Amino acid sequence: MKQKTRVKQTSTKELRAERKLLNQHYGDKEERRYKRILNHLRIEKPRFWWKERKIWQKIGIAISIVVFLLVGSAYGIARWYIATQAHKEFKFGATFIPSYARYFDLEPQETMQAMIDDLNLRHFRLVSYWDEIEKTPGTYDFSELDWQFKKVEAAGGTVSLALGLRQPRWPECHMPEWATNQPKQQWYGELKTFIGEVVNRYKDSPALDTYQLENEFFLSVFGICTDFNRDRLVDEFDYVKQLDPNHKIIVTRSNNAWGWPVNEPKPDISGVSIYKRVWDKTITKRYFEYPFPAWFYAFLAGGTKLFTGRDLIVHELQTESWGPDKGIKEMTIEEQNESLNAERLTDRIAYGKATGMREIDLWGVESWYWRKTKMNDPSLWEAGKAAIHDQQCYQCYLPRD
Repeated sequence: MKQKTRVKQTSTKELRAERKLLNQHYGDKEERRYKRILNHLRIEKPRFWWKERKIWQKIGIAISIVVFLLVGSAYGIARWYIATQAHKEFKFGATFIPSYARYFDLEPQETMQAMIDDLNLRHFRLVSYWDEIEKTPGTYDFSELDWQFKKVEAAGGTVSLALGLRQPRWPECHMPEWATNQPKQQWYGELKTFIGEVVNRYKDSPALDTYQLENEFFLSVFGICTDFNRDRLVDEFDYVKQLDPNHKIIVTRSNNAWGWPVNEPKPDISGVSIYKRVWDKTITKRYFEYPFPAWFYAFLAGGTKLFTGRDLIVHELQTESWGPDKGIKEMTIEEQNESLNAERLTDRIAYGKATGMREIDLWGVESWYWRKTKMNDPSLWEAGKAAIHDQQCYQCYLPRD
């Protein structure tokens, strides 16, 4: 009978020692492999790498680093500003100009009432054109501006009233014919008197919210204007504050301008215009879309807040077509749509929202109504109405403290 062979049992201690030996062997193997890889690579110290670059490479790298830091900082400021505004409601308004409604063969009172009743707008930027109200020296006709204020008051809305020589719409500077040949010392005195008449007439209106002084005063490349003297702007600002210290004053900047309004006068609120798709009549002779992302304007707003402590609002968001050297009424619907159609209008309002700014005044709403009532094309009106309905905050248009 064959005797069975007893299999020796491996103890736990022996297994642990064997595993340790295997791990050590594996680690040594990996280390050898790693060293072989390093031997095939050329590892340089940074100072040698930089010294061996050509001068144009060094310049390119330095510029890239600076651009990266600048863009990164701007984006960081933009995201910070958007985050600080996220809890606030949007407040939509619109610029309304009776003479622009007449350009479209519209009845101004009917047009404004439709904006109130159908679009449910409750905030309006109104104008006080010098050449329309004081056609004769010392004689003032406020009847048209009066009915506009009454409509807003009846709707429980608010008004931002434009003051001064330069106000919205071409030719920007609205000087009466009788003052055009006067020297500045004379016409400026007449202008201040006119501004005083406007302020004193409307400063007690329950609808008055703010003044906007001298629309985009320093934009010398647009409009028929000749005087851009900062001292005049400062003097007008102080004069309005003296007449009415209870209402805030907005001073506006032009579209896409860099920098922040840190010089005199120091307004209570700053405004910026946003135009996205326009006709380039200088170089390309075609429609041009500004490439700025929405956060660029959030950066402008954030920078304004950081450097001045003041808010920035969109006092003009382009919501009308901009065609090749002709007015909207002279363009076909197809050509108007090249610049702005219903889809672009919806996107444009969403773009305005994405800037983080919460006060947005739409520009060109009169043209929506013209297309609806005169051209049998309600597409813009309905798209704008839907966007306003979705975002409007009616409680936000209570007068400021």
